[in-house]
Amino acid sequence: MASIFTKIIQREIPAEIIAEDANYIAFLDIMPLVKGHVLVVPKVEVDYLFDLEDEVLAGLHVFAKKVAKAIDKTIPCTRVGVAVIGLEVPHVHVHLVPLRSMDDINFTRPKLKLSREELAEIGNVIRSGMEG
Repeated sequence: MASIFTKIIQREIPAEIIAEDANYIAFLDIMPLVKGHVLVVPKVEVDYLFDLEDEVLAGLHVFAKKVAKAIDKTIPCTRVGVAVIGLEVPHVHVHLVPLRSMDDINFTRPKLKLSREELAEIGNVIRSGMEG
């Protein structure tokens, strides 16, 4: 059965997509820790980060770097934190979280509930920081 992320990749369910290429996609987390929380996902459906082929793993991080630079440019934060948890969805994903404090990347705290309009606005802001 396809993961929820594969369904996003295949456009079976909507997402606020920030960036995409042939191998990777980045989109806003619909239950973010903070505004600007993005998930970066390889298009190949693999459950565990360290089961990715080396080239895919390396490419995932290079792709995530481009998205993180756009977040850093457009969302007020001290830096962009990175986390790979991998317990909720059986499809590798990297969390990029704009940080103002260590608590901003605390996955045990309540998640934000943002409207589609708020997500679209945040998506537009981050996309404006993506370079060619």
